[in-house]
Amino acid sequence: MRGAVLRIHRQADSARLYGASALACLLACVVPSIPAFAQDISGMAADVPTGSQMLLAADTLVYDNDNQTVTAVGGVQIDYGGNRLVAQRVEYNRNTKRLVASGNVEVINSDGTKIYSQHVDITDDFADGFVNALRVETVDKTYFAAESAERMGGVLTTFHNGVYTACEPCEDKPDKAPTWRIKARKIIWNGEKKTVRFENSNFEFFGFPLAYLPAFEIADPTVKRKSGFLIPSIAYKSDLGLGVKVPYYFALSPTYDLTVTGSGYTKQGFLGEAEWRQRFNNGQYSLKIAGIRQEDPDEFIDDDGRNVDSGAAGDPNEFRGMMGTKGQFAINPRWDFGWDVLLQTDKNFSRTYAIEDFGDSVHRSSIYLTGLNGRNYFDVRAMRFVVQEEALPDDPTARAGKQPWVLPSLDYAYIPDMAVGGGQLSLNVNAQAISRDRLDRALADPNNAASVTSVRGIEGQSGRLTAEAEWKRTFTTDGGLLLTPLLALRGDAGYVNASSGSLNAINQMASNLGVDDDTRSSLARFMATAGLEMRWPVLFSSTSSSHIFEPMAQVFVRPNEQYVGGLAVPNEDAQSFVFDATTLFERDKFSGYDRLEGGTRANVGLRYSGAYDNGWSTNALFGQSYQLDGQNSFDAPDLVNVGEDSGLETASSDYVGLVGFNSPGGLSGSVSGRFDEQSFEIRRAEVKAAYSGLPISFSAKYAFIQAQPLYGFTTDRHEVTLGASAQLAENWRVFGTGTYDLEQSVLVKDGVGFAYSDDCFTYLMTFSESRDLSTKEVSQNIGFNLSFRTLGDFGSTQSSFNTVQ
Repeated sequence: MRGAVLRIHRQADSARLYGASALACLLACVVPSIPAFAQDISGMAADVPTGSQMLLAADTLVYDNDNQTVTAVGGVQIDYGGNRLVAQRVEYNRNTKRLVASGNVEVINSDGTKIYSQHVDITDDFADGFVNALRVETVDKTYFAAESAERMGGVLTTFHNGVYTACEPCEDKPDKAPTWRIKARKIIWNGEKKTVRFENSNFEFFGFPLAYLPAFEIADPTVKRKSGFLIPSIAYKSDLGLGVKVPYYFALSPTYDLTVTGSGYTKQGFLGEAEWRQRFNNGQYSLKIAGIRQEDPDEFIDDDGRNVDSGAAGDPNEFRGMMGTKGQFAINPRWDFGWDVLLQTDKNFSRTYAIEDFGDSVHRSSIYLTGLNGRNYFDVRAMRFVVQEEALPDDPTARAGKQPWVLPSLDYAYIPDMAVGGGQLSLNVNAQAISRDRLDRALADPNNAASVTSVRGIEGQSGRLTAEAEWKRTFTTDGGLLLTPLLALRGDAGYVNASSGSLNAINQMASNLGVDDDTRSSLARFMATAGLEMRWPVLFSSTSSSHIFEPMAQVFVRPNEQYVGGLAVPNEDAQSFVFDATTLFERDKFSGYDRLEGGTRANVGLRYSGAYDNGWSTNALFGQSYQLDGQNSFDAPDLVNVGEDSGLETASSDYVGLVGFNSPGGLSGSVSGRFDEQSFEIRRAEVKAAYSGLPISFSAKYAFIQAQPLYGFTTDRHEVTLGASAQLAENWRVFGTGTYDLEQSVLVKDGVGFAYSDDCFTYLMTFSESRDLSTKEVSQNIGFNLSFRTLGDFGSTQSSFNTVQ
């Protein structure tokens, strides 16, 4: 034999001729041989930059011209285009066009994928080959191993006695079985179809065979979108029966797809769903439809023979369906346009059948246009609130028929970038137009239609336009006193077109309150405010802590609020009102635009904050508000009596306070309350405590609100809510929550559950109950979910049943 031997002592050498090209081919072909990661030959070749140089280090490089081989032996390391190969021996045969690497072969691809083997034998055109004792670890922590693998025709790769998992191996016990894995006699990867087929496979869970699967096929895990069946789910509900939901996904294009779902319920039959999704350069939209012809609609009939979903007496309500669509598009970097619309045959279809994205108890359908530029904001939208409830339309407590159309609602805020008069100027515009088909009123006696205590929404139309400007500037005196003068001007114009039934209800409410009915079909009002805020923060420091005490006072001078006291103005957006420490220093304490504060008012209080070297912090606030002159807006009734028993209806308001703390160990707590301005009796209180840590986390809350009869609450409200979570072991957790009404001695809602979670598997099991305080009906829900990383989720979308206690 004639040969030439060149010894190299672990330094880079310019391996020329066939040696260089053959070894480069090995780097380019080993990675595409792994089916779980779907990199075809052309794709891999493209990953190597044009003009890349190969660097070779080995103990010995041998050229055998007789046998037409080039061999690198001993600690071979090859770097090529960001890829690296390490082996004990690499040989290329020019006659057979085969390339062989052996001895602890390790390939690190440029994307981070690691391949381990003892023997790689492949042709230099990458079409056919054989790999022995193969192991693969990808950058997204998925793992594949096989006794051997062979590649044929450049398309099909077959793995013999293979294993696939997405669980990281245990460092301390590398031979320990992972949480889950799939063992298969044969795994076939089709590089053209991007599929992986498992034959004669077993699904193992914690090392125990859980299911035998003769044959099944999945999309290559690196393929983000591929047609096929998705993981099914199960559901149970007392009026539907047991249901199985099976979705099928159509990957029609890179920009649009379709999901068709069939659900079979033992009591109601087949439910069909279809969802179309499409993406564009500037946004996306979706369209979902669903329908069923119910086999047993009598399951929804109440004791009076009426369908609680449709509400019609004797209505079989066989066919039910929905159509929902969502979309959002960027007109330009500042402006967005979108919609979220739900249409259905009855008020409760989507919630009854748990239609994804449309099954909430209250769904807000809207079409909107939004603009955002720095501190400036614009939003206009049309809205409809869809209340999905199991209640009859003529039930006075039913909410579905009382919901308005908002056509439209507009908000605009503008703050100039430049200072105006040395201070900050802000402009706000709000407008709304409301149409309601049914009067929304509250009765003191459900059997007496004249006992109206509030009119929360009129039947008819109403509208309002509001514009407001505010300017303020802060001055600091030599003594550290902060003075902030404020000027504000607001104007409103509105109209009301109420039905005769609404006018009668307003008249009856006025009679019950002993006030004159002054309902108006149109109105215009204004409010001018001059204010001054004074703050004097004082710092006290010690070796281990610092404390800031800040006495604070505000005075707002303004005329009386117009058109109050005679129930002249509908109150649609300012019905929710809470006076506490967080709202003490608000210029206008009403929550919306339909009401506004009038008269001269002063707010006085003391704020405190403390910080300690050990990481603890404390804060507190205590104060009171005073009506100095003019009519007190909170003592003037409106259609919902929003200011009644609020704590602000007297000249000197109730006291409000808040004390809280936070610790570096995760413990926090606060106590807040409102106290009678004369007797200091508690009118409203809230106590919170929470701890976040291991192995236990908990939260507790107690709330008390004194009765507000004219505001709709005739009795005191006491409620306790507790929640806790405990880590039993490294991966196991149990949790629970409950809310108890102390006044009615009823457990309003409760729930318990446990969960297991690790790097590749999550299991969740929950049980919850909720009770209707008026009907005493108990709704119980059971849910579970299993999530296998890279394989999918399986669980119950809804599992509930109702009982009456």
